[in-house]
Amino acid sequence: MKLRMAWLLLALALPAAGGPLRDWLQQGAASHDGLGADETLSQAALPPGVRKLADLAYGPDVRQRLDVYLPASAGQGRPLLVMVHGGAWRLGSKQAASVVDNKLARWSPAGVVLVSLDYRLLPQAAVEQQADDVASALAWVQDHAAEWGANKRQLVLMGHSAGAHLVGLLSTDQALRQRHGVQPWLATVLLDSAALEVAAIMRAPHLPLYDKAFSGDAARWAALSPTRLLTAAAPPLLAVCSSRRATSCTQAQGLADKGRQAGVTVQVLPQELSHGQINQQLGLPGDYTRQVERFLQQAGWAVAP
Repeated sequence: MKLRMAWLLLALALPAAGGPLRDWLQQGAASHDGLGADETLSQAALPPGVRKLADLAYGPDVRQRLDVYLPASAGQGRPLLVMVHGGAWRLGSKQAASVVDNKLARWSPAGVVLVSLDYRLLPQAAVEQQADDVASALAWVQDHAAEWGANKRQLVLMGHSAGAHLVGLLSTDQALRQRHGVQPWLATVLLDSAALEVAAIMRAPHLPLYDKAFSGDAARWAALSPTRLLTAAAPPLLAVCSSRRATSCTQAQGLADKGRQAGVTVQVLPQELSHGQINQQLGLPGDYTRQVERFLQQAGWAVAP
């Protein structure tokens, strides 16, 4: 909220700016109200019967940890949902309320095994290393899924904000997947990433957080752009975007356009929600959750809440 207020005050303090600059400042105020939401850790009790396996290590670093939430009902071959938090590539937690609570409440009773993971952050780890972490974590989950009664082929990968960018990279960068031994999965859901075509961000007025993540030359921007990397080898993608953020939906549509050229399913789902609400409200009863579920069921996710 403090960050959003800072952007709003800056926009109001420049009444003569006009044009693209003022629009950018106002979008900064409107779109980053959820930037720090991932810092609020979940205080909710687990749903009845759900067990949490906390801080399982998929690598040696303290940030290379994940939590597994096992549904109350016993079984084998259960679906998997792997969630990657956001936070501008520099903060966030796998235990955030906005990351876990409503998704767990919605899909755990349907037998879904939920995995929420951490990864190294700026400035310790560059975005490329963060993508390596997500790839390593996903390969580790696939290797261990049967131990939790889960089916690694019934896996959905999901991320919010910076996490959406990282899962977008993993979904479109075939070399990254091969390097870490990641096996195919059903589908990927991008929750309001505005960083699918990085060059478009860096060549226009942009927030300082993008300089911290993507400083460098155009070759690096291309290598970190899911839209540039998308090929026919990618899984089906759903790009949820906040209609309050013009850049987010514009970039989502660009990914969909590239998907049509490559022969890959890429659906865009605009929502009249803030950046933070796109993450926090997924799992609540309503049309938004139902539309995401419809996409996943079409991709083959065997879940019927």
